[in-house]
Amino acid sequence: MSFVSAAMSPSARRQALQDLSTTEFDVLVIGAGVVGAGAALDAASRGLKVAIVEARDLASGTSSRSSKLVHGGLRYLKQLNFHLVFEALRERSLILDDLCPHLAKPVPFLYPLEKPVYDRAYVGLGIGVYDVLGAGKGVPAHHKHLSKKTAMKIFPGAKKGQIHGAIKFYEGQIDDARHTMMITRTAVAYGAVAATSARVTGFLRQGNRVTGATVKDLESGNDFEVRAKCVVNAAGVWTDEIQRMIGGKGSFRVTASKGVHVLIPRDKIDCQFGLITETEKSLLFIIPCPWSDDLWVIGTTDTPWSLDLAHPAASEMDIDYILDHANGLLETPLTRADVVGVYAGLRPLLAGESDDTSKLSREHAVVAPVPGLVIVAGGKYTTYRVMAEDAVDEAVKMLPGGAPKSVTDRTPLIGADGYRALLNNKDKIAADSGLSVDRVEHLLGRYGSAITEILEMIQDRPELGEELPSAPKYLKAEIVYAVSHEAALHLDDILARRTRISIDTWHRGVDSAEEVAQLVAPLLDWDDAAVIDEVEHYRARVDAERDSQVQPDDRTADAARLGAPDVRVGASAAVGGTTGA
Repeated sequence: MSFVSAAMSPSARRQALQDLSTTEFDVLVIGAGVVGAGAALDAASRGLKVAIVEARDLASGTSSRSSKLVHGGLRYLKQLNFHLVFEALRERSLILDDLCPHLAKPVPFLYPLEKPVYDRAYVGLGIGVYDVLGAGKGVPAHHKHLSKKTAMKIFPGAKKGQIHGAIKFYEGQIDDARHTMMITRTAVAYGAVAATSARVTGFLRQGNRVTGATVKDLESGNDFEVRAKCVVNAAGVWTDEIQRMIGGKGSFRVTASKGVHVLIPRDKIDCQFGLITETEKSLLFIIPCPWSDDLWVIGTTDTPWSLDLAHPAASEMDIDYILDHANGLLETPLTRADVVGVYAGLRPLLAGESDDTSKLSREHAVVAPVPGLVIVAGGKYTTYRVMAEDAVDEAVKMLPGGAPKSVTDRTPLIGADGYRALLNNKDKIAADSGLSVDRVEHLLGRYGSAITEILEMIQDRPELGEELPSAPKYLKAEIVYAVSHEAALHLDDILARRTRISIDTWHRGVDSAEEVAQLVAPLLDWDDAAVIDEVEHYRARVDAERDSQVQPDDRTADAARLGAPDVRVGASAAVGGTTGA
């Protein structure tokens, strides 16, 4: 099987919609965030007949708005949650070493010591336990204690008198949106039928048993039914809404915690490694950007959110909180003028006895509230595969013929096979293609061995080998490929998730909207009016986000963000699935 040929194109979507309405599936997955995508891959790789529908775009909600880390979770050691940390570290190893080495990389971090004696003992002990639990799992093992002098050589930009040494250790980092998209494409390669802009509007029932779902195609407005022996709902922060749809009291409650991150130019912080430090609420990460070596990703906040789930808004308070805590470490403080991009996401947390979201559980739960329906909720990005496996295990119990055990711990994603060999041959690829070595490395880090499809496109149409004028980090071929192979249907899909132009450029994609729309218009059958509509929708989205980010609090920020209409008709009423702008 040639996995790089699993193209999720507009024509493939049309075929998928036809298949959805005419086939009875073993498993229907609702929601194409990382857990839903993982469940679709898990079920499809067991040989089951699988469908997955998503109200907006692949990874359009929580799964494109994380801290871009695959990690065990140092904060959970403080809660003595050794099981969760060990499980996450094991999954980190699989992601980095086997499943998608092209998308995930180990990255060194410093934990600056501000109280030399207490921090070195307390933090060193915690990271030491972390090493023991994660020994040999994906990153170089064994942390190192650094003197003040050595720490300052690595971190010259540290505030004078603030840092009294550091501890060096490793974590993993990933471009979450591309990772989730690649999981979905891999599921399709194993036979899953996938459709985005497909909103679940209700469940099909035979007595008390769920037998499928009613779905609306948000692109055409057509309604249809999808029949399945079992439905797996991976709705994230929408879990409680799904539980209410089936009636009765839910088995658990999910609450949303908002996490905000900002992107800052790399030259604003003079440090060779990433930085992690503790705040009064959570951990602060200053992370080398996974897809761009000229930016830092800084976050996060951890605050309750009870407003619009589809479009969580970052307020001025959130941004100031992040900058203030980062400035506690920096000799030259950051200002709002340094912020290139901002994004906000919602964590789906299992509710506990405390209302403080930083103390709620990152464990996950899988339940079957009625026959034919499985709900999976909670968890953290790094452990998506375990959540997906547990959900499909529960679904298999409802299937008359059963199914083999999960093999996703040994199933590489599209682009992984052959990646390291191609990386070793980057000079030859550059010479043969006419691209620079740096550009080839960039492409390998986004597509892995699927780079061959990008290079074939450029060979057929040499103009696609040109940089996008408004965002020269990306080639025109990458824009076209986002539609021809990666299921993008709208400008926002391309600018916010297939690329990161919406947050890694000062103009936040506004200057790119027109040229990108013109590039993909032939593939999406957009006429001039459709191009204008897409560009106007995207610019309104950016204006609304900028407006929300100068509002003083959550309520005013939420009101400002909702000022932009959704490009997907009726998507604001979406049920299930991860959602986004």
